[in-house]
Parts: sequence; structure tokens; C-alpha cells
Amino acid sequence: MLKTVMKKQHNIDEVQEPITSASPEVRQIIEQVWHLEKSRLDKKSLGHINEDILAIVKEAVK
Repeated sequence: MLKTVMKKQHNIDEVQEPITSASPEVRQIIEQVWHLEKSRLDKKSLGHINEDILAIVKEAVK
């Protein structure tokens, strides 16, 4: 059982590695897009998200 838990933790760490090793600016973009997507899922919004993501990225690179 402990081995299974450790394997799951390793898998989570492996998946999150690109995020944790990203620059602060990239992590900020990822977090903002994640919050946007979460709020859209909570509202069951079916609209396009591309413009919202583009606005987040444009704001981050100013």
C-alpha cells in the first residue's frame, strides 16, 4: 500500500515538474488560465475561451 502511495506521489511530482520549474511569469499565466477554466467549469460555460487566454498572455508579457 505504501508503495502505491509513493508511486502516485511520484507521478504527481512528474506531472507538475514543468509547472514548478517554470519561470514566475509562466507560472502566473498557468495559474490565471487554471482559475479561468475552473470558473468556466463551475458555471458550465460552453463559450470559447481562446480570447480570454490570449488576454491573460498579453497582459503577462507587457
